[in-house]
Amino acid sequence: MRYQPNPHFMRLFELFTSAPDSIGRKLQQELGEAHSGTPMLVATGTDLVLFPGGGRPSTSVDFRKGTRGFFEITAVSHLGLAIPYLARLRELDHPSCKNDARELIAQCRVVQDFNSVSYWRDEVAAAAWRGHEEKITDLVDYTCATTADYLDRAIRNPKLLDFEYLRANLLEGDGPDAVPVSFNDMMAATFALSALDSVHRTLKWLRAQTIDWAQLMVLVVGAAGRPSAGLTWESNNVCSLLYEASGRKLDPARLIIAPSAPAIELEKLADGEASARIEGLYRRFWYTSLSSVEMSRLMWPDYPGFEKRIEKAPVVEDDTEVVYAMPVVRSVDDKRAIVTRLRYVMEDPAAQIATAGLQFVLDQSIANGNRPELVELPGFTYTTYPAGRRG
Repeated sequence: MRYQPNPHFMRLFELFTSAPDSIGRKLQQELGEAHSGTPMLVATGTDLVLFPGGGRPSTSVDFRKGTRGFFEITAVSHLGLAIPYLARLRELDHPSCKNDARELIAQCRVVQDFNSVSYWRDEVAAAAWRGHEEKITDLVDYTCATTADYLDRAIRNPKLLDFEYLRANLLEGDGPDAVPVSFNDMMAATFALSALDSVHRTLKWLRAQTIDWAQLMVLVVGAAGRPSAGLTWESNNVCSLLYEASGRKLDPARLIIAPSAPAIELEKLADGEASARIEGLYRRFWYTSLSSVEMSRLMWPDYPGFEKRIEKAPVVEDDTEVVYAMPVVRSVDDKRAIVTRLRYVMEDPAAQIATAGLQFVLDQSIANGNRPELVELPGFTYTTYPAGRRG
């Protein structure tokens, strides 16, 4: 017979914690009402929404997929992975490997024909990329042309898909048959370009708001890339972005990552009543997580307390073999750290892919007053891509 808890014990359990009118929920509700005027920032995988509190209307910004050129530059970045993935499929004797390669070749050539300076300047028109349009056009043309040529030759000469050869001549770019610009550099550049526009727009939006950072309640909700990614401060790129944007005034203990909380349907915020319900929902999530903090401090003030600390990022040296956290990039030519970050975000399921290019760009953006023209980009600023068809 299947075990069932005794109903009398269950009722005792419910009275404190799980019943709709439980003692715990009543305290959470009271705390929520007491702080209803405190500003709350809700971050999803793509948007930031600020609820100023006190019944004032919300405001929002799309900091990721709404970024102009996000899908275009990410599609090009992925070509640095596509060839190694096809190489692995070949090792596994996957029947569609050659057909997949031919389809990728064809699409690269289509993109080459479409790629132009005017497209990046007039249609994408990313403010943070202003002045870089010709170089971006060259980067895209070079990456598509190199991918198509490499795969075309690999179909006839499978040696090109041996990982030792591929690493030396395509990824690292230091082999005897190396491509002009390594795909490691290309991936670093495209990650950095994507981060540059996202960081620029987000910082601009945050600084236009009136935010009491020391009191701000932050809730990070929903999925953030892979199902297992972004569940800690160190692995979620929103945390460091907000912390630096606040001038490090944001209290890390007031930022709660709640992946089980629903994502925001932004179009519903235009309706005042619906917006109020949504705001109330997120405030309840925040106080559900934090009400125990207040009680702990009241109950055990003479015992050691918990303090959320931001861990210092490790430095990658020439002899570093393993990193236990995302390493810091010290300069634009710190290639060992830059590529280690690329490996880290692919190897740690808890990491968000986008964090690979964020830290160095964010640090410079903060230091330079959010002026993107002063930010140096790995694999881009001091890297020359062969001039291609610019349209």
